[in-house]
Amino acid sequence: MNEVTFGIAVLLATGLLFAKIAQLIRLPSVSGYILAGLVLGPSFLGLLTMETIGHRLDHFTQIALMLIAFGIGEHIELRRLGSVAKDVGYIAVFQAVATFILVTTCIFVPVLWAGGAEGGMLRDHLVLSLLLGAVAVATAPAATLHVVREFRAKGPVTSTLMAVVAVNDGLAIMIFGLALSASHRLVGQSDSSIMAAVLASFAEIGFSIVIGVATGLLIDFVLHKLHNRGEMLTAGLALLLICGETTRMLNLSPLLAGMMAGFIIINRSERDVRLFRAINAFEPPVYVLFFTLAGVHLDIAALKLAGWIVPVYFVVRIIGKYFGSWIGAQLSGAAPVVRNYMGLALVPQAGVAIGLVIMISSDPQISSWAAVITPVVLAGVVVSELIGPLLVRYTLEKSNEIEGEPERPECGGRSGRACERWLKSPGGISLAPWEGDRLHPAANSSGVVVFGVSHTTTSRSLARIATILAHYYHANPLCVRVLDKFRKGLQTEDELDALFLSEKDETEKLGYTLQTEVIYDTPASGLASATEYNNARAVVLGYPLGKNPLAFQRVLDQVAANVLCPVIVVRFIGALSCKRLLVPFLFPRELEELLPVCEAMATAGHPHITFLHLLPADCSREEIAAGEQQLSQWLEMHLVDTETRIRVEAADSRLETILEAAGQQDLIVMTAARRHRIKRMFFGSLANSVVHNCKKPVFVVYTPEGGLLDG
Repeated sequence: MNEVTFGIAVLLATGLLFAKIAQLIRLPSVSGYILAGLVLGPSFLGLLTMETIGHRLDHFTQIALMLIAFGIGEHIELRRLGSVAKDVGYIAVFQAVATFILVTTCIFVPVLWAGGAEGGMLRDHLVLSLLLGAVAVATAPAATLHVVREFRAKGPVTSTLMAVVAVNDGLAIMIFGLALSASHRLVGQSDSSIMAAVLASFAEIGFSIVIGVATGLLIDFVLHKLHNRGEMLTAGLALLLICGETTRMLNLSPLLAGMMAGFIIINRSERDVRLFRAINAFEPPVYVLFFTLAGVHLDIAALKLAGWIVPVYFVVRIIGKYFGSWIGAQLSGAAPVVRNYMGLALVPQAGVAIGLVIMISSDPQISSWAAVITPVVLAGVVVSELIGPLLVRYTLEKSNEIEGEPERPECGGRSGRACERWLKSPGGISLAPWEGDRLHPAANSSGVVVFGVSHTTTSRSLARIATILAHYYHANPLCVRVLDKFRKGLQTEDELDALFLSEKDETEKLGYTLQTEVIYDTPASGLASATEYNNARAVVLGYPLGKNPLAFQRVLDQVAANVLCPVIVVRFIGALSCKRLLVPFLFPRELEELLPVCEAMATAGHPHITFLHLLPADCSREEIAAGEQQLSQWLEMHLVDTETRIRVEAADSRLETILEAAGQQDLIVMTAARRHRIKRMFFGSLANSVVHNCKKPVFVVYTPEGGLLDG
């Protein structure tokens, strides 16, 4: 595959797919990205290789590294570090030194024990050991930062971790510079002294920091001259990329420079974080490319060249990170959670290590060692990037700094998707106790409110809703059971009466007497005929349980098309309560269609109702103000004695805005557009999308043909 554009598309699509699969099994997204690259690369499908497309995407890697470095700088806020600054220093130094010494020793000593290396071979193994030991010090700020952001972790352990990662990569560059100088001397191609090598390493770090500080100050100055988010993103990216390319041309560290730029901005007295937020929205596709390409780098077949060195490098590196961190935390007096788990969070290794390997392969004096070093490090990168993010998450969980979903007592200890499935199942659906007064039927009632029941779990809830509506319309509730034609005559009168026991009990609690009817027909035809013959004022139906609610649409369309009254369809999930209602709408004329349901709820239960008017994303402040005024005037004419709230929003996504607002509500009430077949396929249905995605019960109101909206 040689087309770069098509290659980018494949990387993005496959990376996202594997990330979603990873999330389903509670893995961090970055693990999915790495696996996607491994599958696409030479080890499996061979669709992408570094020779065909990988090197042509190097500029994405450079951009990603600079954005990652800048993002790390945001987490090194001195005010927040405070008391943990001492911990950061001790942990960073001890884990870096321990990792370098252990990896170097454990790769070199076995050769001495074997007694098979003399002279030149012994020298070659020493060079190999020094270089691998230096590369092992590097961590993966990108993977760590990605996990921290994905799980919205905050707290002292998170701040310590990000600061340690930032300091560690500075130490890695310094140690690598010393190892590189020593390697040059061992192969007899360098006249420089050890002191010169040390000074050169410190000079590289110092100049990188100076350029980063200058870039941070310049960005801070420019940001205060700009107010548009797009302009800030453009200017900020331009300055960051210039910083990165300048440091690369001077053979300095773009990563250190980027970190310092972020560090300066976050620690300025103004603390302007707008650029960080703008870049956060720009990063995701660049991150996907970066991590997926890291997986493409690895060719498993090349591991044969390295032999036993691969597992030794990987295992000993983890030991060095863990025990070095433990010793540093012990000496600094860090909290037990830092002492016991910080080393695990330093396992990920990616961009910096890959960059150091590239430096080795491009150095003519030591490039011959790259044939062994490259597969060893890349294998370690892939494995550490697969398990490393899990360990980062584990550390953050142990420190209780992950912003988890609020616990839902009704789920019985279940969480996430398991909780959602439970709330949609018969076991999870319930009806809140009725707290209102008994309703008093009208002296001269007229007509009925029909409700169809197909599942005993929702029978009481449907009976309550139908009774509340019947009270509003001065009608009576009528429960209809539609049975298959072949069942006619197979049940006695007592058996048929027993079908309505729970519905009768619920309506009697509210003060009404339930009417019942059994019809032998298809569901749509039976409900339509019951509505027509009984002068129905409204029809109440429930979405089927345990199934995709959209599959119910055909029956619903047939009923709505053949009745002359509103059809209210209820999607049950969890406990049905009517204390807090959310009423989203697009056009003011929808309010007239929703008014009967709102007035019925207000009359029976006195709820708090929030009206959410969704305007186009590009509307002006004047249009929002006009919408608020129009809605206020409408409420002054209707629902006068009801507690209401007004929200008029310019929605970038109608669905996401509704779902966000629904989080604080008990029930959503909205209209449905009348769209069929091809029209629905092309234009969709907002109501169906809310029903399918919302975690709260939903009332969807279908009005007769003449009053339906098409928007």
